[in-house]
Amino acid sequence: MKIRSRYLSAIAVNFVVPWVAYRLTLPHYGPALALAASMVPLVAWIGWDLARFHHFDALTALVLVGTTLSLVTMLLTDESRKRLVEEPLVSGIIGLCLLLSLTWRRPMVFYLARSTMARESSDGAAVFEKSWSTRPDLPGHIRLMTLVWGLGTTCENLLRGYLDWSWPDQQWALVASRVIAYGFYAGLTAWTVWYRSARIKKGAAGSGSTGVLG
Repeated sequence: MKIRSRYLSAIAVNFVVPWVAYRLTLPHYGPALALAASMVPLVAWIGWDLARFHHFDALTALVLVGTTLSLVTMLLTDESRKRLVEEPLVSGIIGLCLLLSLTWRRPMVFYLARSTMARESSDGAAVFEKSWSTRPDLPGHIRLMTLVWGLGTTCENLLRGYLDWSWPDQQWALVASRVIAYGFYAGLTAWTVWYRSARIKKGAAGSGSTGVLG
């Protein structure tokens, strides 16, 4: 239950709270400041983790980088329609980087998984590093997760770009774009939690052991 509550708190801080901040700020201050407001809980969460647990949350950092890229694009592009289309295309760099990292010895999701383990226990990062070296099945699981996240974030940005280009009402297109963005990230996180839990249960049933991805 303690681990599950940490997952729920991570989903809330990374997706639910930023979305609420965005929606509350948008009618009063416009999309740029609303997007900046959605970054505040992300920065606060990273700062809290660093100060309290000496832990850097890689998932929050990933969401923060994507939001920052969107904000920079929004500030640098004058034409509203062009800005709507360019924002998801620029933030789609994250998806491409995830897919490209499959060629690395340690893909990007390796660092996300290690960050999750560090959140669960003080020696979680060290346990994960050892498991990566001693368990031949673990790299395959991590690469699958990297592929799913890479394809998911790439599809999310392509869908947002198409929607922003084709939807006649730009205000609603902007709102729908953010709904899709947060929805995809929340869905990918939920899938990751389910996949990891399934692997742990399978590993426990097969060998009586528990640990990283079973």
